[in-house]
Amino acid sequence: MKRTDITALFPNATDEQIKQIMDLNGADINRAKGDLEAVKADNAALSAALEAAKTAGVPEDELKAIREKADTLQAELDGMKQAEALRLMREKVSAETKVPASLLTGDTEEACAKQAEAILAFTKSSGYPAIRDAGEPQLKPITKADILAIENEKERLKAIREHIDLFTKGD
Repeated sequence: MKRTDITALFPNATDEQIKQIMDLNGADINRAKGDLEAVKADNAALSAALEAAKTAGVPEDELKAIREKADTLQAELDGMKQAEALRLMREKVSAETKVPASLLTGDTEEACAKQAEAILAFTKSSGYPAIRDAGEPQLKPITKADILAIENEKERLKAIREHIDLFTKGD
């Protein structure tokens, strides 16, 4: 992530805020590189131990355990490489579309680009309707004329009973 990417995403960001974002991103990258280097070192050490064991006459069951551990570490290393490639791809799409990378979940650049388009379209649409009254239903008060307009006699009589005060007031 570059300073220009952050400025493009957050045009009103101050230099201090941009520096903090860059520091956080740098720390994440360094942590991932450190993890990657540690796994590489473990893998190299186990591979060396395996080769040394082959020439030293180590029992087959120990060699098998070393191979399994090396395979496990290699799988972990491959997973970290894949996760890093995915993160970098999402950051690229984020920089191009101005949609935060944390909102992108696609596994391909095309899928992330489509997600970004959908997110941008949603943010430009009205989204949820604006509610002036905090969501409380605003019912129109029923009038005597409304009740008398009910065509079904049973419903009309029921409404009269429920709103008898409309019919007993002096008009």
